[in-house]
Amino acid sequence: MTTNNLKHSSRYIAVTILGKIEKNQSFSNLLLTEAVKKNQLSDKDRGLLTELVYGVIQNKLLLDYQLEPFIKHPEKVENWVRQLLRLSLYQMTQLDKVPAHASVNEAVRIAKAMGHKGTAGFVNGVLRSIDRQGVRFPEEITDSVEYLSIRYSFPIWMIELLIEEVGIVETEKIIQSLSKRAKVSLRVNTQMKPMKEVISQLNDEGYEVRPSQIARDGLICENGLPVSTELFKKGIITIQDESSMLVAEAMQIDEGDEILDACAAPGGKTTHMASYLTGSEGTVTALDLNKNKLKKVEENAERLGMSSLIQTRPMDARKVSDAFGSQTFDKILVDAPCSGLGLMKRKPDIRYQKTLEDIYALQKVQGDILDSVAPLLKKGGRLIYSTCTITLKENNDVINAFLREHADFKIEPVFTHKKAVHHSKEGFINLYPHYFDTDGFFIASLVKY
Repeated sequence: MTTNNLKHSSRYIAVTILGKIEKNQSFSNLLLTEAVKKNQLSDKDRGLLTELVYGVIQNKLLLDYQLEPFIKHPEKVENWVRQLLRLSLYQMTQLDKVPAHASVNEAVRIAKAMGHKGTAGFVNGVLRSIDRQGVRFPEEITDSVEYLSIRYSFPIWMIELLIEEVGIVETEKIIQSLSKRAKVSLRVNTQMKPMKEVISQLNDEGYEVRPSQIARDGLICENGLPVSTELFKKGIITIQDESSMLVAEAMQIDEGDEILDACAAPGGKTTHMASYLTGSEGTVTALDLNKNKLKKVEENAERLGMSSLIQTRPMDARKVSDAFGSQTFDKILVDAPCSGLGLMKRKPDIRYQKTLEDIYALQKVQGDILDSVAPLLKKGGRLIYSTCTITLKENNDVINAFLREHADFKIEPVFTHKKAVHHSKEGFINLYPHYFDTDGFFIASLVKY
């Protein structure tokens, strides 16, 4: 393989992406999309690249634990060299289809191309030693918190927080689930085409789909990503996790409702809510602090045929009283800014980019947004609070703090069309990822009296 061809290989590209993620805290999904476009990768190479990048990130602490005995001076190892060693070890220990000698040889070629003979010799020596001696396993660790941290590659603070909130047994189930790859879920606009016909059409085009266990409008696609289908192009289906589809259900939207979506981007829930307003005079007012993110809402609305029902406004949700009068809206959604810990199946790098201090800072923002929108809701109206995180501090604690300051709001059990999802004793939905293999999610429903 020539040096030029090597630079366009999945393994070489994976090393560069992993280096950028660690150095700049870039998001893996965005870098992967950019790399696929730039290098015009085949489906096979794209699949391998995704497997390598996500696999290394999801196993980073475990890989470092296994590499440690073979590296005498880890502080001297350059970032890209560490990424190359992690990637090679991941292939050697967790990808059965790649022979160990092939992984080592490829790593040496990449080391020569990125560095020099000395670096290539170091990489060769480390990987050959691993191949001869084997690696240690986290089962040797006696401390339960450290074991879970290394075994599943989650930071200690996150393990400790989850154990505090749900106990060690549930914590292991949660992080084990979050270490899986996200499945593809589709939302069907059943007002445009009945669910049965959509399933039949997708089956005819070679896609294996089944109804969601929890979301009325949801389908799970077992193979492929049907974004090139006419169903997608016409806005009949869109990509959305089934957990987040429960939000529009919980709103219990009536035709003619005036709805505020306080934190709208990228617009999946916005357009879902708007689909309930088809043929009515109701509107969804979609706010977001970032103008560029609002463009994504507008693009989604255009593709899904919802533009006439959605009005976008760039605005900080904490300042909505400057723009809207008291009791303006029938329904309000606060899909609050959060740590995003429930999204780690599709964004595994989040686990290394968040801290406990972030959780407390976000609590303040979440509470401020709720306080700001509360006066805008009509009496008898419904306020839905949702997040894509799993910490009680950002979920239950935020709602309970809000209720202590707002006696005119009461909790009601979150409405869902399907009854598979269980409610907490308060009536909330704490949807942990291992329940239905979804994103981690939280929903609370409040009524104003």
